[in-house]
Amino acid sequence: MTEAETTSNLLRRYYALFNAGDRESFLALLTDDVAHDINQGGCETGVENFRKFLARMDRSYREQVEELVVLTNPDGTRAAAEFYIRGEYLKTDEGLPEAAGQKYWLRVGAFFEIRDGRIARVTNYYNLQEWLRQVGA
Repeated sequence: MTEAETTSNLLRRYYALFNAGDRESFLALLTDDVAHDINQGGCETGVENFRKFLARMDRSYREQVEELVVLTNPDGTRAAAEFYIRGEYLKTDEGLPEAAGQKYWLRVGAFFEIRDGRIARVTNYYNLQEWLRQVGA
């Protein structure tokens, strides 16, 4: 198996674990010092910060990744994913409109750095204005 294939499989497992809600196995795919660039937000470092981010997300949203496409560079150290997120806004998230079970479907782009077989950086992008439109803000 090539390094690119290994990385592609790693990211497919990452999203399968996300969809399954297996947060601990999901987090085990990250380096201890993972950099997490949050859409239109800051950068948080470390698995514990990522765990707190996921807990906040799980309180307010129910989401599933669909139509996943993964692209990698030849040596498997960088990758990108494009997918749709199908979600439901369950509980009001700080600074955002009131939640009332609104459903949404958004295109998302994600970028990754891979180190020693684990994910060292995750950068996510989606159109926040489109999400706001879909939840009726």
